[in-house]
Order: sequence, then structure tokens, then C-alpha cells
Amino acid sequence: MGNSGLKQHYETAAKTGVLQISERKLKEIPLEVLNLSDNLRNLDLSKNKIRCIPDEINRLKHLKQLNLSTNSIVNLPDSLFSVKKLEMLNISYNIIASLPQQITNLSNLKQIYLNNNKFKEFPVQLLGLNNLEVVDLSNNKITGIPEGMINLYAAELNLSQNEISSLSEDLHLAPKLKILRLEENCLSLDAIRPSLLRDSKIHTINLDGNLFETKQLALLEGYNEYIERYTAMKKKMF
Repeated sequence: MGNSGLKQHYETAAKTGVLQISERKLKEIPLEVLNLSDNLRNLDLSKNKIRCIPDEINRLKHLKQLNLSTNSIVNLPDSLFSVKKLEMLNISYNIIASLPQQITNLSNLKQIYLNNNKFKEFPVQLLGLNNLEVVDLSNNKITGIPEGMINLYAAELNLSQNEISSLSEDLHLAPKLKILRLEENCLSLDAIRPSLLRDSKIHTINLDGNLFETKQLALLEGYNEYIERYTAMKKKMF
């Protein structure tokens, strides 16, 4: 279906503020999309062949959710980060290796999906985003978690299926972190600091598929405190 076949979608989106045009073999973001600047709130362009996000993306001032997963995007333009109302950004399954510093402008961002990209380092540009709730960086090539996690405000951090062998000394100070996923990395038991188990707010930590048996966690200082938080969380669920 060519762009002409999308006319009905654009007309409907002009009324609803929602546009879903995934799996259309689009190589670029159509101009008609950018012309919906008055009221477009939710845009799904996933599973296309888009390589480049145009600078004109900043015309979508009311956009709250943007899904560009499963495309061929390498870089994010600075103009994207002037879309100040953005709350959810999904750019998973692309070929992105880093984030521009300007992402700190997205002060309303709650969820960011960066999984299945080309990151080799943890994107520290995410630190300081106060409203962040979910960060997914699974299936990348990240080798360690850097210092500065005291400024990570997410409640859920997914770093499974990376190449992580070291954790920052201040990871336990992440003020809102409750769920930490580290499955299938390169962590030894020694890399799990007692402070992470004892002093953090984390109630769920997933460590299957690392360089030790998960049951060995019970040998570590702080494990009892972690289990108390985990049990309290489970009780709240029922």
C-alpha cells in the first residue's frame, strides 16, 4: 500500500490524535504525518524501513507517544528533543549506539525502550530525567554500569542480555529503582555488592544466566534484607 492508501488513516488521525502506520515499508516519515502537528498525540511507525528522522519532527508539539521500533535508524536528530510533551519513546530494534545530550530536554519522559540496538556503554544522558519510570536497554553490548546512578530515577531498569561484568558502587543509591534485570550478562558473584542487596529499594533483581548460580546470592551479606523487601512486595500483590 502506497502513501495514497494511507489517506484515510491521516484523516482519522486528524480527529483522534492517534496514527498507527506500522508495517508499510515506509523509507521515510511521510510529510502528511508532520502536517498533523495540531493534535497528534500518539504515533506508531514501527516495523518500517525508516533510516532518518527529519528535523521537522519537532512540529509535532503535542506528541506524547512515539514508536519507531524495528526500523533502520542510526541517529536521533536534535530536533526530536524539543518535543517536550513526549512521555514514551520506543526506538528498540534499530542501529543506535548513543544518545545525544539533548535528550535531557525531555523532562516528561516516563518510558524509553532502547533494547536491541548497538549500545556499548550505558547512556548516562538518561541520568537526571526526573519522571523516568522504565528504561529498557536489554540486548545490547553494554559492559558495565557507570557511577552516577544516584541520578537514575527509573523504577525499572532492564539490562538483560548485555556483556556487563561490573556494577557501579552507587547503584544502591538509585532513589526509585525497584526492579533490576541483569539476566544473561558476565557478572561474577563478587560483582554483587552487599550494599545493592542491603541498602537499595530494589525488591526484584534477576540474575539468572551469569557466572554464578543464583542460589549463591543467599551467601551474600544483605541478602536477608533483600528478601524482606521481595516478600513485602509479594504480599502487596495479593
